[in-house]
Amino acid sequence: MYRSVQDKKNVGDVERISSLIGGGTMVLYGLTRRNLSGVLLALAGGGLIYRGVTGDSKLYGALGIDTSQVGKQEGNVSVPDNRGIKVEKTVTINKQPEELFRFWRNFENLPGFMKHLEAVRVIDDKNSHWVAKGPAGTKVEWDAEIVDEKVNEMIAWRSLEGADVGNAGSVHFMPAPGGRGTEVKVLINYDPPAGKVGAAILKLFQEEPSQQVDDDLRRFKQVMEAGEVATTSGQSSGRR
Repeated sequence: MYRSVQDKKNVGDVERISSLIGGGTMVLYGLTRRNLSGVLLALAGGGLIYRGVTGDSKLYGALGIDTSQVGKQEGNVSVPDNRGIKVEKTVTINKQPEELFRFWRNFENLPGFMKHLEAVRVIDDKNSHWVAKGPAGTKVEWDAEIVDEKVNEMIAWRSLEGADVGNAGSVHFMPAPGGRGTEVKVLINYDPPAGKVGAAILKLFQEEPSQQVDDDLRRFKQVMEAGEVATTSGQSSGRR
């Protein structure tokens, strides 16, 4: 049976706008690379532009996903149900929960070991403004609020309406078995531009958040245990 253009729409309005912006950025950046990875990036960006213009995702169609109604009933939700990418990572640090909690709770400390963050500005006890590095030299910003907190145990947050990348999550500080310090567990649910397709593309360029969280926690451990992030700069076999 013939399907009209309207019938084929399975991408929501917010996601279509993100696809257009992200796709355009990827095309422009890809064309400047003048190599195979640049061509692939430009082609992927073209696909996102098509997705944004038509509201039709072939991948979503194959998977039976339809986000065209998302946001019309859900209100102010950081990451809607059945959307987003979930990340869970844990590291054991040889410090007490109180010290780790205190350092993390001062969000302005976070850019010191989260390399994708440019700045965090604390507005008040619950609210803060975040600026992060996006792909191809772009920036993403959002306001966040603390939605739950247990001193020395847990901090939970969510992004507010208007965020470039919707996200919500929590960080937990739990005594490690055998008195070996503290297990720090980070749980994040984020909604990248163009949804799961965008996350897959970012992963190809080593910018996908599960990779970021792994690296961030490793650096957090180094900062708290050694007082600084270890570097291989200047070593002949190291990577800068």
